[in-house]
Amino acid sequence: MPYRRQPAGLWDHRWRALQWRALPVCALLALWHPAAVSAQSLTPDMLSPSQDGFAPRDQSALRRTAQLGATPTYGVPAASGASDSGFDSLNRNRRKQKSYPGAPKPKARGPGTPPPTPARTRATAPVAPAVAGTVPGQPTRRLLRSDPDPFAATGFYTGTFLTKAAVEVWGGYNSNPARVDPPKGSVFYTVSPELLMTSDWKRHSLIVDLRGSFSGYNAKFPPTMDCNCNPPVPVASPVPTNIDMPSFDGKIKGRIDAQRDTRINTELRLRVFTDNPGSPNIQAGLSRYPLATNVGGTIGVEHDFNRLQVSVAGLADRTTYQWSHLADGSATDNYDRNFNQFGALSRVSYDLMPGLKPFVEVEADTRVHDQKADRYGYFRDSNGGYLKGGSTFEFSRLLTGEAAIGYSMRTYQDPRLKDLQGLLTSASLIWTATGLTTVRFNAMSSIDETTVPGVSGAKSQDYSLRVDHAFRRWLIGSAIVGTGTTQYDGSRSDRRYFVEGDLVYKLSRTFHLKGQIRHDWVDSSAVGASTNATIVMLGIRVQR
Repeated sequence: MPYRRQPAGLWDHRWRALQWRALPVCALLALWHPAAVSAQSLTPDMLSPSQDGFAPRDQSALRRTAQLGATPTYGVPAASGASDSGFDSLNRNRRKQKSYPGAPKPKARGPGTPPPTPARTRATAPVAPAVAGTVPGQPTRRLLRSDPDPFAATGFYTGTFLTKAAVEVWGGYNSNPARVDPPKGSVFYTVSPELLMTSDWKRHSLIVDLRGSFSGYNAKFPPTMDCNCNPPVPVASPVPTNIDMPSFDGKIKGRIDAQRDTRINTELRLRVFTDNPGSPNIQAGLSRYPLATNVGGTIGVEHDFNRLQVSVAGLADRTTYQWSHLADGSATDNYDRNFNQFGALSRVSYDLMPGLKPFVEVEADTRVHDQKADRYGYFRDSNGGYLKGGSTFEFSRLLTGEAAIGYSMRTYQDPRLKDLQGLLTSASLIWTATGLTTVRFNAMSSIDETTVPGVSGAKSQDYSLRVDHAFRRWLIGSAIVGTGTTQYDGSRSDRRYFVEGDLVYKLSRTFHLKGQIRHDWVDSSAVGASTNATIVMLGIRVQR
C-alpha cells in the first residue's frame, strides 16, 4: 500500500503517551541509585556551543591556568557561551580565516597542545597576563610617550589654556641685607607665586607669564646719630628703616597668524621693582624703598621671504615712582624720575642652515621726563639706541639660544651731561653637555637712569654661568658664578661678584624641597660702598 504521511498531531500524542509510561521506571531507578540523577554543577564546557553542536571543548586551557604565574579563572569566563563563528563579548573575531590562493595554510594543533610561546633569553619573574597584555581579547596597549622630567608640573586645563601654577616659600638668614659697612644681619622670609598659561590652539598663540615675590626682614635700621653734637641729633641714613622688598614681573605675549608667512606679534608687560640695596639712587632718611612701576607694550609684524625673515615693531613704556616716605614722617615726590620711552625695533635674519640663523637688529628710542629739570637742575631727556649682530642656535637640541654683540649709545639734552656709549653684549645659551648635565650662559647690557648729580646714567654689564647636574632624577644640584660692572659716568664704578650653590629634592610632581647658599661681593670706588653678604635659604615649592 502506498506510504501515507501522518499528521503532525498524531506523533505528538504518541510521544506524550510514551513519556507517561516511562515515568514510573525513572522513579524506580532514582530510588534504587540516587547518585545517578544527582544535580550537576554548571561548567564552562556546558555553555560552549560549537559550530557542529554542543560538544564539550578541549580542557587544555583549563589545565594551563594551574601553571605557576598564570592567572586562575573563577566562575564562567567571559564569552564562554559564544559560538565559533561571529563575534563574542570580548570583541574577538572567531570566524575562521579564509586562505587565499598561494598563501601557506596554518598548521593545525592537536587537542591539548598549548600555543607556541617565544623563547626567553634569560630567567625572569612571571608576569600576570593582564599586565603583559596577553589576555585573549584584550586590546593592544598603547605606547606612552617618554616623559623627560617625571617630577615636572603637569598643569591643568582652564578652557583651552594649559595652566601651571606654583608658589615658593623661603626662610633664611642674610648677613648684610642692606649692603652697608659695617654689616648688619637679619632673618627673612620670601614668598614667590607663579602663574603660567599657554593657549592650545591650532592657529594663533597667547602666553600669560606672571611672577612675583615679597621679601620681609626682621631687622630695622633706625637713623644714625651725630655724636659731635650735644645732645646728639639724628642724621639721615642711606639705609631705609624698613628694607622689605616686593617685586613683580608679568608678560602677556600674543601671536596672530594673519597668513601662512605673516604674523602679528604683540606683548603687554608690567614690572614692579625698587632700587637695589647700596645703590646711589636711594635717598637718605627713607622709611622704606619707594616702589617703581614700568608698564608698556609692543606690537609688530613679522614676514618670511623664503629663508629671509624681516620683523618691524613699535615700543612704548612708562616708568613711574611712588612718593618717598621719610623716617621723620614727611614725604617727597619723585616726579622728576618719571619718564616715557618710545621706540622702534627692526630685525632681519636668514636661515643659513639647520640650527644656525644669523641676524642683525637695530633699535632707536627717545626718553621724555615728566619734569624737564630734575631736583638738581639737570635736563635728562635723551635719545639712544643700539646696533647688534648675532645668531640663534639649535644644534640637535644640544645647543640652543642666541648670542649677539654690538654697540650702544645715548645722548642727553643737557650739554653738561656726557654721552654714554660702549660695547653691548647679550646672550642666552643652553648647552646640554650630557643627559644629566646642563650648562647655561647669560649676558646682558643696559643703560639706566640715575639721580646722581652731574652723572648722565648708569651703564651696566652682567655675565653668569650656571651648571645643573642631576645626581638622581629627583635630586638636582646647581653651581652658579657671575660677575658684573656698573659705571656712573666716571664718578663711581662698582664691580660685583657672586657664587651660589643650589640643591633641589623633588618629592613628587607637587612638592619640591630647595636649599640655597650664596655669597656676594661689591668692590666700589666710592668710600664705604664696598660690601659683602652671605645668604642661606631653605624653602619648599608647591606646584601643579
